[in-house]
Amino acid sequence: MGSSMRLLISMRLLFFLSIFHYLNSSSSLSTQPACKDFESSAFLQFKQSFKINVSAPSDPSAYPKISSWNSRERNDCCSWDGVLCDRGTGYVIGLDLSSSQLYGSCNSSSSLFHLVYIQKLNLADNDFNYSQIPPSISGQIPPEIFELSNLVSLDLSFNPLKLQKPGLKTVVENYTSLKHLYLSSVNLSSPVPHILANLSSLKSLGLGGCELYSEFPIVQDNENLTGYLPEFHSSNPLRILRLANTGFSGKLPDSIGNLKSLIELNIRSCYFSGLVPTSLGNLTNLTILFLSSNNFLGQIPFSLANLTQLSQLGLSHNSFGAQTLPWLGKQTKLTNLRLANTNLYGDIPSSLKNLTQLTQLTLAGNQLTGQIPPWLGNLTQLTVLDLGTNKFHGSIPQSICRHANLEYLSLASNNLSGRLSGIHLSLPINLTFNASTSKPELLGLNACNLTESPTFLRSQHELMILYLAHNKIQGQIPNWILNIGKQTLLWLDLSSNFLTTFESFNHTPPILLWDSLLHLDLSSNKLPGSLPVPPLSIAQYNVSNNKLTGEISPLFCNLSSIVMLYLSHNLGGMLPKCLKKLSNLVVLNLQNNNFRGILPGIYMEQSRLKAIDVSYNQLEGQVPRSLSNCTMLEILLLGNNPFSDIFPSWLGKLPRLRVLSLQSNGFHSAIGKPESSLDFPKLQIIDVSSNNFTGKLPYEHFQSWTSMKVANLTFDKDNAYMVAVISTPSPYFYYFRSHFSYSLELTNKSIKTLYEKIQDHLVAIDLSSNKFDGEISRIIGNLKGLHLLNISNNILTVLNFPIKFDWVVIMMGYGSGLIIGFVIGHNLTIRKLGRFVKNLRRQ
Repeated sequence: MGSSMRLLISMRLLFFLSIFHYLNSSSSLSTQPACKDFESSAFLQFKQSFKINVSAPSDPSAYPKISSWNSRERNDCCSWDGVLCDRGTGYVIGLDLSSSQLYGSCNSSSSLFHLVYIQKLNLADNDFNYSQIPPSISGQIPPEIFELSNLVSLDLSFNPLKLQKPGLKTVVENYTSLKHLYLSSVNLSSPVPHILANLSSLKSLGLGGCELYSEFPIVQDNENLTGYLPEFHSSNPLRILRLANTGFSGKLPDSIGNLKSLIELNIRSCYFSGLVPTSLGNLTNLTILFLSSNNFLGQIPFSLANLTQLSQLGLSHNSFGAQTLPWLGKQTKLTNLRLANTNLYGDIPSSLKNLTQLTQLTLAGNQLTGQIPPWLGNLTQLTVLDLGTNKFHGSIPQSICRHANLEYLSLASNNLSGRLSGIHLSLPINLTFNASTSKPELLGLNACNLTESPTFLRSQHELMILYLAHNKIQGQIPNWILNIGKQTLLWLDLSSNFLTTFESFNHTPPILLWDSLLHLDLSSNKLPGSLPVPPLSIAQYNVSNNKLTGEISPLFCNLSSIVMLYLSHNLGGMLPKCLKKLSNLVVLNLQNNNFRGILPGIYMEQSRLKAIDVSYNQLEGQVPRSLSNCTMLEILLLGNNPFSDIFPSWLGKLPRLRVLSLQSNGFHSAIGKPESSLDFPKLQIIDVSSNNFTGKLPYEHFQSWTSMKVANLTFDKDNAYMVAVISTPSPYFYYFRSHFSYSLELTNKSIKTLYEKIQDHLVAIDLSSNKFDGEISRIIGNLKGLHLLNISNNILTVLNFPIKFDWVVIMMGYGSGLIIGFVIGHNLTIRKLGRFVKNLRRQ
């Protein structure tokens, strides 16, 4: 089990111990009444319905609490492990069986539901699924649990359970007194009920990884949820606010400083922007603060120096300005400090030497200079030290050898020299390991000028994450690499090397057999032959930019867990229809191959696809109508194929579609009117250039493209890009999260430009090289958010005055927007262009 999971479970256990202490101490009587017979009987029946599975992956402190329950002590069940009774009445009011290694079914006949006075129920981190569940139940949480109407705390998280009939809405309606609700990893598969906002007593909520959707402001680990933070009043008793890994956006309100009771604020991997409010410094009870992986700008406020109770602080991966953070060091309780990509410069702040409790320190991807300070050796509790991708120089201090607990060390992409004791590696930093004693779980050797696979890896059978990307490793992938961490390896990155083949395989295509591998990146090498088939556990697979040939093997249709598939610049043949089985797929990139035939109708209802790129292939026929099932779709790139179809106006029903590229195909006929004025509500980039569209420009569509009507004055300074955030469930780390940038090719001034990253607020229309006719209407002026407009090479006129231009490129601002490209050239007539521009600016 990974450290993040252990920390999460430990925090949860401490939380519930505190609840038990509170409930115990609130009783006014000093004597404990005898246990009720019906309750002790219920417990013993419950015990008999379960087995103990001591080998199940769980918290290291887990133990079978029900083993202490004894039928000879029926009258004393209030003293049994995990049981809490009211001292006044003797009724059971609390049951905590979290991490109890229980294995079996919790169905509707369970004696648990006889405990009608129970207020607090914690069954987290057990195993209530698998073979003993009848098919008709299939892990569904029995509805009888809703008869426990006195519950103030319910925790069913980290169990393979379903809560669908009835669903979350029923929970909220029945438990109006709930203060704490945790259903993380319980399969809800439903919209968030807005009635949840009416639970005035709710103080903490955990709905991570529940397959929730729609819009609501208090959830985490549901990347399809969107929303904004409200203003907070000073009387708000909220103690925990977790929105991590959701689609929440907007600014962090200054009023967040009113949440004086807040002990945890976790909004990492969202889409928040703007400045971090200085009022965060008012939250002096905070112990956990994660703002990582957002779009925050400006300076990290000095007021955070007031947060001296922090144990975890994450500010990584934002767009902060250059800074030094001299106030760090006052947070002497910190155990986890993550400052990767925060634009730090200068020396490592010397005040960090005060943080002697640190177990994780991440400073990668900054502008830090000077030598690595020897005092880092005094931080002896460190298990993770990441100083990669900075500008350090000089020798590696020998004090790093004092880190007896170190599991992950990265010094990559610096200008270091020297060696550590043990086996010597041929690295520019001469990094060394003692193969007989070092058993790291995470090892990063990116960009280390390696020319061959380090042989010391042969003995690393406990590795979980291995990075060897951006080196100069040549030739074969040796067989022994395929046996590294056979049971443990989760993440392997061999990208951007010069690998030419696998050493030996007895079958074609090569089949890779790691037991638990989730992420495999072999991209940007020189691998020939058939496409390697990853293990069934794979979630993210990238083999783009190699020399692979042939078709996609039908074996890929068995990869039911895959969420990201990158196969660009390689293959050919027909696309297998069985790809429809890949129901968890989020990103599909088949760009620049030689796939032919039709694009299969592989898109099923409740599809999770966010991005599809099949551009630069030989796909023909119509665009499959089943794409209308992809309600999560944001990017659809069909360009440079021989598709033959009319304009797919039915795509306008997709609520999240932002980018549509149909360029260089055989689309034809008039575009016509949209089916509804609400079509394409999020569309901000459309490219239908180089087709055979005819008739008038689609002005009715212009009027309905609402996302193009709002100007963004900060576009040219905005560093945010369109990305797909992918969550990969892991039995060790709960979630791996990856960010994949969308790319797009656009034409401006007859030059094709590849945008390897698309700026988040770019608004563009390319209607060039078709057969549109008629006048250019002033309606275009309503699209005040436009940055690029290309209507060249058509049969258009402007107010019927016969002046012919070849290319006209205008850099201008109008309304409150900024146009960076406006191409009219190669049309029939232009009259008094200045007047036309002036009229546009008036709109």
